[in-house]
Amino acid sequence: MSNHMTPEQMRDPNYTPPMHVAIPLGIQHVLAMFIANITPAIIIAGAAGFGFGSNSPDFPNMLYMIQMCMLLAGVTTLLQTIGAGPIGARLPIVQGTSFAFIPIMIPLVAGGGVEAMAIVTGGVLVGGLFQAALAPFIGRMRFALPPLVTGLIILMIGLSLLKVGIQYAAGGVPAIGKPEFGSLANWSVAGTVIVVTLALKFYARGMLSSAAVLIGLIAGYVLAYMMGMVSFGNVGKASVFAMPKLFPFGIEFAAGAIIGICLMSFISAIETVGDVSGITKGGADREATDKEIEGATYADGLGTALSSLAGALPNTSFSQNVGLIAMTRVMSRHVATIGAIFLIICGLVPKVGAIIQTVPIEVLGGGVIVMFGMIASSGMKMLSEVNWTTRNMMIFGVSLSLGLGLLQAPEAMQHLNGTLKALLGTGLLPAAVCAIVLNLVVPESDD
Repeated sequence: MSNHMTPEQMRDPNYTPPMHVAIPLGIQHVLAMFIANITPAIIIAGAAGFGFGSNSPDFPNMLYMIQMCMLLAGVTTLLQTIGAGPIGARLPIVQGTSFAFIPIMIPLVAGGGVEAMAIVTGGVLVGGLFQAALAPFIGRMRFALPPLVTGLIILMIGLSLLKVGIQYAAGGVPAIGKPEFGSLANWSVAGTVIVVTLALKFYARGMLSSAAVLIGLIAGYVLAYMMGMVSFGNVGKASVFAMPKLFPFGIEFAAGAIIGICLMSFISAIETVGDVSGITKGGADREATDKEIEGATYADGLGTALSSLAGALPNTSFSQNVGLIAMTRVMSRHVATIGAIFLIICGLVPKVGAIIQTVPIEVLGGGVIVMFGMIASSGMKMLSEVNWTTRNMMIFGVSLSLGLGLLQAPEAMQHLNGTLKALLGTGLLPAAVCAIVLNLVVPESDD
């Protein structure tokens, strides 16, 4: 496709490729992020205890969350690609629902039903505004998060989510303790997703490779359908068109949610800086400008705050789409805009969400095992850049030990108050804070 454009046009964010080139490239961006974008909503709804099962009375809430993930991903992507004043990088940045916040949100909603989502909404609103406020200063804060710290944080996100992937592949949390949990049928479906995904990623090229997870999920879905595990009962109940609602789950401001989500918003802002730099280096062989970094951070934060108004989850730039830019070498922001329009259309049609909701939890489990493993691998890749002195090994070791230890032994915090217990129980936040503080106060060593 790139043969239709000159090298100068390919590197120009303002260039609009011919439609027969731009539309497939825009759809490719959507395929690369589609499943990762809706998965956090499914995980959080599952942790809260609503939405699963064709006869669930809370089905509309699950459906609505999936719908808003698509709609808000499209809207916030437009903030980045088109922009408004200082908001937006005007680069081909694709936004989507962030995985990074999941370890923070799961303890906040655990077993609380739909009502628990009000606490998340309040935290997401404040966290988004906090991230937007960081925009003018974000470039000067990068010193606090070198590869030692960012690599550890990304690794911890992946490790803390692995349990979710295994539970889903075995049959889902509601099935724990029942005979069908971990059955051969369940693992056959999840295993098919993993095998097909890996085969396409290693042996295919182009769009097949970029959409490997999506195609793997389709393969697992087909097998699940043949095994009688798919129900279309809810598709007929879903309307053809629906608009977002203002604070559909209500809003509640809780200290634990606000502190946790604000801390992760700071880390998300630094991640966005890395994504912007990755896009300009991969697509145009240049460094990102201060204006682009500032605009991207504004859009990231305000996009998250905007998501909260509709009851959606935090938004961030999607790293897998940064990889697509490096692969296609097409920097046109209008290509990402086409993808955003496609996401918005899907988000306004609840039947799309209803079809997604028919995907059995075992199919999704196979996909998230791959995705969460890749998150952990990304952290390891960042850590490979670290000079492993005794100082750095101690900082990493203590932070990882503290984070994983608290995650695996939450009963060790039984005497703490609710807010502090929730923050420490994520494992991710204590590891991140410990690593950031130790990296700032412990002197460098030359060993």
